[in-house]
Amino acid sequence: FRIMAGKVKWVTDIEKSVLINNFEKRGWIQVSENEDWNFYWMSVQTIRNVFSVETGYRLSDDQIVNHFPNHYELTRKDLMVKNIKRYRKELEKEGSPLAEKDENGKYIYLDFVPVTFMLPADYNLFVEEFRKNPSSTWIMKPCGKAQGKGIFLINKLSQIKKWSRDSKTSSFVSQSSKEAYVISLYINNPLLIGGKKFDLRLYVLVSTYRPLRCYMYKLGFCRFCTVKYTPSTSELDNMFVHLTNVAIQKHGDDYNHIHGGKWTVSNLRLYLESTRGKEVTNKLFDEIHWIIVQSLKAVAPVMNNDKHCFECYGYDIIIDDKLKPWLIEVNASPSLTSSTANDRILKYNLINDTLNIAVPNGEIPDCKWNKSPPKEVLGNYEVLYDEDMAQSDGPDRDLRSRSGPSTGVKGSRARDPGKPVLTTWK
Repeated sequence: FRIMAGKVKWVTDIEKSVLINNFEKRGWIQVSENEDWNFYWMSVQTIRNVFSVETGYRLSDDQIVNHFPNHYELTRKDLMVKNIKRYRKELEKEGSPLAEKDENGKYIYLDFVPVTFMLPADYNLFVEEFRKNPSSTWIMKPCGKAQGKGIFLINKLSQIKKWSRDSKTSSFVSQSSKEAYVISLYINNPLLIGGKKFDLRLYVLVSTYRPLRCYMYKLGFCRFCTVKYTPSTSELDNMFVHLTNVAIQKHGDDYNHIHGGKWTVSNLRLYLESTRGKEVTNKLFDEIHWIIVQSLKAVAPVMNNDKHCFECYGYDIIIDDKLKPWLIEVNASPSLTSSTANDRILKYNLINDTLNIAVPNGEIPDCKWNKSPPKEVLGNYEVLYDEDMAQSDGPDRDLRSRSGPSTGVKGSRARDPGKPVLTTWK
């Protein structure tokens, strides 16, 4: 098998060793600098080169890659919001009940992204929104960066004037001459555990966008801040209070290197069931699954669904104190770096289970297969959505599943009580 020499970028030696161990386990490779591999595990930059018309690369049927060519339609912060807004408007035009709004003009089923604007393009729109509630806090993020880099919070217009062409006007410099940012209404009432803010990192595997087929990994985790949360404006610059990224928190004085400031999702579920009750906990996780499926549906029409591709996304979800989940961002290259022993086990299993679905039975890859693996190879993955099955259930299946009473962890509604239900929105 062959990996393109000189074109694969391993982020860390740990990621490389975990992947190689998994490849060896399948008998695909022997560790050698000159070994030829046919399984491509690439960085997002490499993917652009592979599918660029200038390079002239052509993948054969036994070669698969771990990103879709234009994955950034979901994983760039600005494009994700743009596509979700477009998706809502298209559903409105179609008269879909999914786009129903309440008396305040908010989407009932599709309100899962904080109010967001692109800067500098939407600066005037942002100012108009800011002045409606001048006491609000906003969070600014560069569109193309990760690990918490370049993020800061503001609660005054003067704090972003440095992006202005002229401090005497409200006009921004052109998009081409300044780095693009998104600015979102900050969730200032997050659910706290032990007084600390946290978010969820969930892994979602997409094997194909048309028809959409995706899988949810059961072993996600919570990432906690090291400093107790306060909405005080005096702490807006303290990223140990506000940003859960391990890349930031590991530099804090109170960072715990044993558990890494992480909880498993199963521990979170137990905590919520004991403090809030099982029914509302089930509803929360049902809504999280709904958010993931709808975000994937939003980008499916524009995604280049190349037959050689699959992708494992890292979803970041924040839960507020009313137990409403919010989609913060989606990562194209969720970290495979291990910060703790449990981390290494989780990520080893994540890679193992991902490869078992991408290439069932450890056989030579074949991009022409139907990408519907047998249930026994799913490991810790569960089928979250299968568009083929959804279409067979009728066009209103989504809404019936979304608004109907929850019937368990996945919110599924079985048609035959004698048959197990495998999906949330099947």
